[in-house]
Amino acid sequence: MSDMQIRVSDADRERITQRLQQAFTEGRLDHLELEDRLGQALTAKVGADLTKLVEDLPAATPSAEEEAVLLETVHDHVKRTGDWAVPHRLRIVTKHGGAHLDFTEAVVPHPVVEIELELKYGSAKIVLPEGATANIDGFRTTYGSASSTVAGRPRPGALHVVVTGGSKYGQLAVRYPRKRWFTQS
Repeated sequence: MSDMQIRVSDADRERITQRLQQAFTEGRLDHLELEDRLGQALTAKVGADLTKLVEDLPAATPSAEEEAVLLETVHDHVKRTGDWAVPHRLRIVTKHGGAHLDFTEAVVPHPVVEIELELKYGSAKIVLPEGATANIDGFRTTYGSASSTVAGRPRPGALHVVVTGGSKYGQLAVRYPRKRWFTQS
């Protein structure tokens, strides 16, 4: 059986969706082509299904590992809300503190954002805009918890956040914004 006939994994699909989204940001695909190809990528069954989606695009160039933006605190909190520029890779290290990242008004030029959390005796809350997705499968806890109330699989054209790292005596919560009941329109 050739590699093209082997069933693909979620990681294979995610790699191709990232490549398609990069091609869109470079102007190689228009919005309709991107949506069509992302839909096909997310439902692909075998390697050949994925290969045909990127065969007319330049080969992915191995670039130097992009440096993550590091935010470190001790007995304090990292807080990013409002109109802030989100890096492609973010690493947050806290001890006896926490992190609050609100993406609802943020400027996010990347289709996928990678967040590595190292929390000791603290917690992290990540608030995503409606429709965004998050994968927290790579986040580990020791005497803590990790929960996500947002969709986990990437969606065409939507922000996807991948959270890795871990927490010792802390927690991670990923959610959409809370509905405001008593606000005027």
